[in-house]
Amino acid sequence: MSKSVIETLDADEQVEKRAQWEAFEFTVLGGGDVEVVNDSHENADDHTYTVHVEGGIPSDCTCPAWEYQPGACKHMVAVAIREPVLEAASREQPVRADGGVTLESFGTGDTDEDECWCDDHSFPCFECYNAGRRDLPGDGQ
Repeated sequence: MSKSVIETLDADEQVEKRAQWEAFEFTVLGGGDVEVVNDSHENADDHTYTVHVEGGIPSDCTCPAWEYQPGACKHMVAVAIREPVLEAASREQPVRADGGVTLESFGTGDTDEDECWCDDHSFPCFECYNAGRRDLPGDGQ
């Protein structure tokens, strides 16, 4: 059985949480590169980095965390968990800056609502939380 992209990146839980909840915008630049802008910061231009995707997996990033800390950074995980962005980068097709796909062929189509990549993690993705499918750890206790 092969590993998922998230398992391959082997990011720590805090990085995964930040990748899910921070306000990122994505632009596929071509050549497997994705520009990632973190709009969670007041000056987003100072928090704009390039993630390189190779073989369908984010392989490196221009951010300081990737250079100086072990493991995948939140920008790499953010690209990996947004399947249309990852797929577009892998195929070098354009996507809108908000992460939406510009070509119908890259639509996610029907998905099995009973399964999500976040099922294997302690923290839910935004879509599962927003839909009420999963709660944040500690909610309702």
